[in-house]
Amino acid sequence: MSQPITRAKFRCNTVEMAATAPQPVLQRVPGGGGYEPSDEMTWPRTYRFSPQYDHSIPENQRYAKHTPIGELRIQVDNPNVSFEPGKDYYLDFTPVDAG
Repeated sequence: MSQPITRAKFRCNTVEMAATAPQPVLQRVPGGGGYEPSDEMTWPRTYRFSPQYDHSIPENQRYAKHTPIGELRIQVDNPNVSFEPGKDYYLDFTPVDAG
């Protein structure tokens, strides 16, 4: 029996830029040999998110049942991925089938 998707609503609170120099973007080596640096450069960033709960917003009340408290912290080095502090995002938890 498959487990349903659980959706949470998180707000991006902060973005912290790496204090060092830009880093090369890692790319997958063909044939499953891991990753290697590419010629493309990016600044690694750490984003911090918190679940949203506002009693006056019905949508937030629904999501708070799944994520009433907590924090999500992710590091991103993909230059095509960014999150805006102060903006809300949906986070879906979907079970992975073993195999």
